[in-house]
Amino acid sequence: MTRYKVIVSDLAKTMLGAHIKFIAQINPSAARDTKARLLAAIRSLSAMPERFPFLDEEFVPRGKYRKMFVERWYLLLYQIKEQTVYVDYIVDCRQDYGWLID
Repeated sequence: MTRYKVIVSDLAKTMLGAHIKFIAQINPSAARDTKARLLAAIRSLSAMPERFPFLDEEFVPRGKYRKMFVERWYLLLYQIKEQTVYVDYIVDCRQDYGWLID
């Protein structure tokens, strides 16, 4: 099986940190669990990252980003280039993310 290198952008890391910090203010244990699940999901992209569909939005170039939902609330957007997966965004779907497609 082909293994892919996974690179998380600085922006995605910042987004992840903000999500976890917000949860930790309410429930530190839930924050740790959420972080662990998100990181496991990111690591899982090293194998078969093509298994998730493309993001199909009017203002996003067709075939640029794939989308992976994690738990009920989180959306990871990533690109595959050769043998590398680039995680560019980690979005909390409870928030307005219209900025992403504007």
